[in-house]
Amino acid sequence: MKVPARRCALYTRKSSEEGLDQAFNSLDAQREAGEAYVVSQKAEGWRALPDTYDDGGFSGGSMERPALKRLLSDVEAGRVDVIIVYKIDRLTRALADFARMLEIFDRHDVSFVSVTQSFNTTSSMGRLTLNVLLSFAQFEREVTGERIRDKIAASKAKGMWMGGYPPLGYDLPAPETRKLIVNPAEAETVRLIYRRYLDLASVHTLERWLIDQGIRSKRHVTKKGRIMGDQPFSRGALFHLLKNRLYLGEIVHRGVTNPGLHDAIIDQPLFAEVQQALLHRSRRRRSTREKVAKSPLAGRIFDSAGNPMSPTFSYGARGKLYRYYVSAPLQQGKRSSEGETLRRVSAAKLEAAVRMHLKAIMGNAESAETFECITRLIIGPQDVQILIPIAKAPEHNGRLPAGVSIQAGPVRSDQVWLTLPIAFGGQNRCSQTGTADTDAPAMDQKLINALKRAHTMIRRDDTGLPVIERRPQSPHERRLIQLAFLDPGLQRDILMGRQPRSMTLAKFLKEPLPLLWSGQIAVFG
Repeated sequence: MKVPARRCALYTRKSSEEGLDQAFNSLDAQREAGEAYVVSQKAEGWRALPDTYDDGGFSGGSMERPALKRLLSDVEAGRVDVIIVYKIDRLTRALADFARMLEIFDRHDVSFVSVTQSFNTTSSMGRLTLNVLLSFAQFEREVTGERIRDKIAASKAKGMWMGGYPPLGYDLPAPETRKLIVNPAEAETVRLIYRRYLDLASVHTLERWLIDQGIRSKRHVTKKGRIMGDQPFSRGALFHLLKNRLYLGEIVHRGVTNPGLHDAIIDQPLFAEVQQALLHRSRRRRSTREKVAKSPLAGRIFDSAGNPMSPTFSYGARGKLYRYYVSAPLQQGKRSSEGETLRRVSAAKLEAAVRMHLKAIMGNAESAETFECITRLIIGPQDVQILIPIAKAPEHNGRLPAGVSIQAGPVRSDQVWLTLPIAFGGQNRCSQTGTADTDAPAMDQKLINALKRAHTMIRRDDTGLPVIERRPQSPHERRLIQLAFLDPGLQRDILMGRQPRSMTLAKFLKEPLPLLWSGQIAVFG
């Protein structure tokens, strides 16, 4: 009776690449022992497959091995009957991984054989023996890892460099040593980066400056000839460089700092000054980010294409904070396909314009101040639409402000759309369109700020009349304070951007203001 053939796959593995370049290495020895075992079972119909499954330089603690993946793929395809290894730990050192592989072997009726250990995986006793051996293999692997970690910690405590790519400013240690070598040219670049950061006070600005100067990261060449590094600095890389205590001549391991064998590149005062600047900047940005995240329109504002707009911010050249609402596609780096869709608007200008219209429409300063009544806001190319409850909607029997229109909500009958004449032009300039006076200028922010400053110098007495609270400290303030005594109607026109074109801050600073409101109206109309 002819014995059915049994196709045998020989799997070999070695954890490190050391010695693999030899003519006869560990993988060859494992394969030779496996082939000899197959020959001894020739009477049982065993024959070795021509394909090789060799994993050189891969740990047994993971299943992320190319030859192992190929072997399991062939098992599931039905091309293997027996798997042969030199020892069980060549296949895996993890008990959980072996349990998963054993389940695959059983499902496809594949036997497992260890050349130096006799196993029969079809019996319960064989499985028990395998699991015990694997437990010891996993224990050995973990103990070995602990010994290596302890050795690294002890070596770093003595200031030794324990491998990896050296940072910018240093070269690899000489053979048989563990002391980094200072690269003079790169060390000067590191000092330049530290000093330049103190001048610019911004990692983002420093990143752009380094790109303009053509300064790039350290270039490494691996043993296989692959080039690493030599790239423009990213912000993350710059933060790491500016915080790296290696430049102080120290070695850090798990939060513990030890004196290093290598020479320092950065002196202690310069390093401390940079750390203080980074900490101050970090606290400032964290505080600003928390404030910006609470922007009143956050979660309710969308562009005309229906994309949500999120609050964000940036700093000007003198540290001034600028807030914006930015659409999701722009934040993701996508270009706009709709030419007229606004992707970024000034938060302060938008909120001021919407608040002004809400006060004029509702006459409720508190609701307008908190934007609580707005359910949804859409930024259009020529106007702004807000969805509000119908209970908050104004009477529109001819009493709507100029340029404002109202229509029923698209879905719910208890809500209405208000269209506000707010448009954003180039450089995020906010203007009021569709007003009754077509010659009215845009909102004069300088004039508005001057009016606010004037009111900080006065108070109202019991009769409601303005009284000087703080005397002007300069000729400029003496000219500004007269704005607080301006006709209330003219003050309202300034805040709503409907002041006459002749009403400018320069005019107030050059000419005295008539004391009587009738005289003021006669001057400005």
